[in-house]
Amino acid sequence: MTRVPLRPLARILDARAKGENPDAIERENLRHRHEEIRDRSRLRSEGRLLVMAGLFLCAFLVVGGRMAMLSSTEPQEPRAQAPGSAIATARADIVDRQGRILATNLVTHALYAQPPLMVDPLRAADELVKIFPDLKRERLIKDFTGTRKFLWIKKKLSPEQKQAVFDIGEPGLLFGPREMRLYPNGKLAAHVLGGASFGREGVSAAEVIGVAGVEKQFDDYLRDPANGDKPLALSIDLTIQSAVERVLYGGMKLMNAKGAAAILMDVHTGEVVSVVSLPDFDPNKRPRVLTKGDQSDSPLFNRAVQGVYELGSTFKIFTAIQAMDLGLVNANTIIDTGIPMKIAGYRIGEFKNKNYGKLSVSDIIVKSSNRGTGRMALEIGPERQQTFLRALGMFDRTPFEIVEARGSQPLLPKNWGKLSSVTISYGHGLSSTPMHLAAGYAAIANGGFAVKPTVLKQDRIARGPRIMSAASAAAARDMLRKVVTEGTASFGEVKGYKVAGKTGTADKPRPQGGYYDDKVINTFASLFPADKPKYVLVVTLDEPVETSGPKPRRTAGWTAVPVASEIVRRVAPLLGMKPEPEPIVESLAATGVTLASN
Repeated sequence: MTRVPLRPLARILDARAKGENPDAIERENLRHRHEEIRDRSRLRSEGRLLVMAGLFLCAFLVVGGRMAMLSSTEPQEPRAQAPGSAIATARADIVDRQGRILATNLVTHALYAQPPLMVDPLRAADELVKIFPDLKRERLIKDFTGTRKFLWIKKKLSPEQKQAVFDIGEPGLLFGPREMRLYPNGKLAAHVLGGASFGREGVSAAEVIGVAGVEKQFDDYLRDPANGDKPLALSIDLTIQSAVERVLYGGMKLMNAKGAAAILMDVHTGEVVSVVSLPDFDPNKRPRVLTKGDQSDSPLFNRAVQGVYELGSTFKIFTAIQAMDLGLVNANTIIDTGIPMKIAGYRIGEFKNKNYGKLSVSDIIVKSSNRGTGRMALEIGPERQQTFLRALGMFDRTPFEIVEARGSQPLLPKNWGKLSSVTISYGHGLSSTPMHLAAGYAAIANGGFAVKPTVLKQDRIARGPRIMSAASAAAARDMLRKVVTEGTASFGEVKGYKVAGKTGTADKPRPQGGYYDDKVINTFASLFPADKPKYVLVVTLDEPVETSGPKPRRTAGWTAVPVASEIVRRVAPLLGMKPEPEPIVESLAATGVTLASN
């Protein structure tokens, strides 16, 4: 800014020349200067007022917008914030082969307390005990009035419980959001799903981790956020599973059994359509693991994959198949089973000391002769027998994809000599699981190819290596069919579905050695329809006894077979299998009518 002099020399000299007072010029210039200063100050003040007005307007808009946002949302309890990394809560669903929900997530709340914030801890304790009778009043009072700053009260709340706690009006009782695992079908497929629990927890979130079954086996997949909208599809069919569980439970009670297991498997893909172990549990309320006693007494014990048993005469068909594959016998080869048999000082006898005399290989399976299969095993030899059973998967843990299958290691004899070879030929001396047996029978059913049991839905057939010839497998299927039509599994016939199978009754071993006289493990391994098998069904009963007759009956033909036949009768239509009508000639023969020829 250029300052104008108050007494400019030119004007002063001009004023003096004219006789005017030079002081008037100074006063006028001073007035003009003051007016300029005042105008500049006013402009500066007006600018500042405009800026402040703009700032106040912005602040008002921000506060008003936030108030409008809060007024449009649901009220929530304030939550304490804890430092640390975020807890991942997303977990993918599990569905059956038809896409129906087996396991999903449910939004709920947990209840925790911050005693320093409490107004009336004694009243809070009294009210909580009314809502949750399992809580201890004395313990709550001690925690609320002590030095604790934080404590969990309930990890899961129903909406009704949450509202009841909210109505207490205690500011020290707070809610934390939770995403819990829900199994909407309750006990259905419990041993497959296993269960889940909370891992890392915070007041605002908790991670859900698998603790058993497929929940633990595929925990990384299920917890991966990238798979949140990609459910894990199992091979289990919910409808079939329900039918099998219902029939097996009724059969277990009817046969007075301690436990039971059933496996239904696709013979081509290895997909397990249903697998049941009883007694079972509700994964929504998973029981505690037994800390003492026999683990098989726990409902958590999975008899289908953890139960390692001697499966008795169901193994005899494997011996016959190997002998036929090696060219030692064919289905019509005659073997004298009446000759006494003694191996390494041990006598090999028949059930109830029967003497079947000379039998064909087919009849050895139908009659279930121990000596007949024992003589074939001697011809095969221990080394070749081991090779064949190894190819069947009887030496390794089953690849079934649940964590419990890791404990399914078969029990093999320490010294596999002639005696072991003979006893194993009829199912004693080697212990395996019903899942191993189902895979072995699936190979017979599909024409001789190895099968890996799987709990995952398969899009295509992944055929394994050939482990037996197609001819031997076909001959074995004919033998197994005769076991149902003529032999020990006569109760296994289901009209229209041509069931084939083999019974197995094995004495139950004592923990201290030897075998019980009146406790058995009964198994019926079957396939249907016999002429073109699609499914294998294995039913095992632990300590069954049938008591409808004058004497108790414990053989598989009286216990496991009727249960299996009822399962086939129930599930075959659900599997989309139409019953085949009986040939008219057979039907007429059954009624005694004969057809005259021209």
